[in-house]
Amino acid sequence: MIPIAKPLIGEEEINGVMNVMRSGTIAEGPKVKEFEEEFAKYVGVEHAIAVNSGTAALHVALLAKGIGKGDEVITTPFTFIATSNSVLFTGAKPVFADIEENTFNIDPESIKNKITKNTKAIIPVDLYGHVADMKAIMDIAEDHDLAVIEDACQAHGATQNGKMAGSYDVGCFSFYPTKNMTTSEGGIITANDGKFAEKARMAKSHGSKVRYYHEMLGFNLRMTDIGAAIGLAQLKKIDVFNEKRMANAKLLNEKLKDVSGIIMPSAMPGCKHVFHQYTIRVTEEYGMSRDDVIKMLNDAGIGTGIYYPLPIHQQPFYKELGYDETHPVAEKISKEVISLPVHPSVTAEDIDFISERLKR
Repeated sequence: MIPIAKPLIGEEEINGVMNVMRSGTIAEGPKVKEFEEEFAKYVGVEHAIAVNSGTAALHVALLAKGIGKGDEVITTPFTFIATSNSVLFTGAKPVFADIEENTFNIDPESIKNKITKNTKAIIPVDLYGHVADMKAIMDIAEDHDLAVIEDACQAHGATQNGKMAGSYDVGCFSFYPTKNMTTSEGGIITANDGKFAEKARMAKSHGSKVRYYHEMLGFNLRMTDIGAAIGLAQLKKIDVFNEKRMANAKLLNEKLKDVSGIIMPSAMPGCKHVFHQYTIRVTEEYGMSRDDVIKMLNDAGIGTGIYYPLPIHQQPFYKELGYDETHPVAEKISKEVISLPVHPSVTAEDIDFISERLKR
């Protein structure tokens, strides 16, 4: 079986964890601090605040930006539900804007149409490893005095015009095992604003700067030194991992370019797409339904994924909350996408096998 995702854990990660276990400091400690410093350098920002998941990163970032009850936050309906749920955690309201058909990312023009007097922030998502149109989004945010919290949970090492994902206003990353790099579970927030970083550190640690002195309502969302040790080893490998993903994606693009009915992913000019997922669209011209394609691939031993089969505004829970709008592009794309294996363990022979099956 060629799995859709596969974490790559080596001796460096194992030794790092064992050293932490032997040290006796297994909760948040010196390794977390070291990981924060190294990740901040990698992204090119002043501050990084490690937490225990990508969802926690989004939640804490919103709290540190002062988002709360009565506020609106514009985001995409075509993403993992944690993006919008994190807004609900604060008491604010997620407002959905439609997506671009070519990148699957939030459409800046759609954002403009959703701004109201209650709008306080935008959460663009760098879906599948392709940075959203951050220049346009930052311009909109500046015009309307809005915070931008970039959900870069799938975009470690991605760039746009040489600028790293997560280096604009505030960035949030996930280190779930299937991501381009992992800490087993975990997340991190990146920023240049020192006051924001201080508030984020308080929010993730019971509202405290000094132990047992609590200045605000906070949570226990800290990373462990065990996770940080894994992250430090993975951070040294992330560029190699990404290069392999990009090479695999390029090879798939070359082999599938003449297959009618399949639309392959592409990167916009100036963007380094790191292919957390290699996601094709299967249209009616292909001659098979998406379900039939998935069954055919799975029967051949090829793992697949649908990210995401139902846009957030159509999820049962959001229907209960009163969301009854339509977002035509997101709804169309959700019926066409299939992700194929592209992770660093995928070989050239695997790519040949996958592409030949799709050509058949």
